[in-house]
Amino acid sequence: MFRKKQKSKPESFLGRAWYFIWDDNSVWSWLVNILLAFVLIKFVVYPGLGLVLSTSHPVVAVVSDSMHHDASFDEWWSSHSDKYQDYSITKEEFRSFKLHNGFNKGDIIVLRGSEPQGLKVGDIIVFFGKEPDPIIHRVIQTWQEGDTHYFKTKGDKNPGFVAGEEEISEDRVVGRAWFRIPFVGYVKIIFTEVLRILGVG
Repeated sequence: MFRKKQKSKPESFLGRAWYFIWDDNSVWSWLVNILLAFVLIKFVVYPGLGLVLSTSHPVVAVVSDSMHHDASFDEWWSSHSDKYQDYSITKEEFRSFKLHNGFNKGDIIVLRGSEPQGLKVGDIIVFFGKEPDPIIHRVIQTWQEGDTHYFKTKGDKNPGFVAGEEEISEDRVVGRAWFRIPFVGYVKIIFTEVLRILGVG
């Protein structure tokens, strides 16, 4: 058995700082690593993704159950179809939509920016409604008035509409759902809830 040789602490300031961050196993070193990771993600990775994906919000955590399907697609459709048939959306058409089986609270959704004329019925968009937090719902109707595009959305699980989603102007749209990462968003949800309890958020 070979025993890993323990590194000795450097004498220079930069060397000691590097050692503290990468080689020290103290609690303070771990806390600094977490802080550095947060700063890196918040101010480098996130803006970089936003630049690449052409949106100010490239990654969003789902914080509600409004898009959750609690049954198979056929069972879900049988109890929700009337709300879509009012907009001439058929079962076959809905099945062709991206994420037609919905998604869950705690999922991460990666977004891409999209020109308003490129958004269509069935797309899942993130937009700002009357609440401070953005909403992620499915487009069920689009129309244009003058040079401005408008959208109407609905949460797959919701029996009706939430405030602000029946006439969404293009300037309120953040991006279109690209793909889903299951349950990773619970990290953000738990962290936000802890801050709320502590009175920080």
